[in-house]
Amino acid sequence: MTEKKLFSKKSIIIAIIVVAVLWIGGAYNSLVKLDENTKAAFANVEAQLQRRFDLIPNLQSIVEGAANFEKSTFVEVTQARTQWLNASSIDQKIAAANQMEGALARLLVTLENYPQLQATQGFRDFQVQLEGTENRIATERIRYNKVATEYNKRVRTFPSSLIAKLFGFHRHELFKAEKEAEKAPKIDFSFSAPQQ
Repeated sequence: MTEKKLFSKKSIIIAIIVVAVLWIGGAYNSLVKLDENTKAAFANVEAQLQRRFDLIPNLQSIVEGAANFEKSTFVEVTQARTQWLNASSIDQKIAAANQMEGALARLLVTLENYPQLQATQGFRDFQVQLEGTENRIATERIRYNKVATEYNKRVRTFPSSLIAKLFGFHRHELFKAEKEAEKAPKIDFSFSAPQQ
């Protein structure tokens, strides 16, 4: 009878170990899937951001050909574009994309004061392309934030948080509005108006 008790204790221990291994494996695989979904969603955002950044040289050509405007604003846009291209992590790219939005908004408000520029077909075409791109970026950011939030919940909630810590899963940064995003960009109109 003691042999049966010993066998049943071993069976229970083995069953507990098997269940624990299966649970850990399932939790790990779930975190991997969510992490990959988050990376794929960010890749979609990145593709749209790349489209936006590819439009910047076209904007420069259009503007240089049609107006002599405040260069510091364009320099800020160019620097933000360079920062994004040099970013190596998702967090760095999100920060650079947010910086680009503010700089691009200030640039577009500045450019609106150039009727000669707005009358050119190239600028109107650019505005349409940029508007479409911004809509795509907004859509992809919403999708990314949704997927990343689901992943972040799993990383932070018990008991999967134990597996996340054990295997080095970390939260993903979300896209957020820049500080003071609700305020209109401030534009310095002290520069000279273009010659007509």
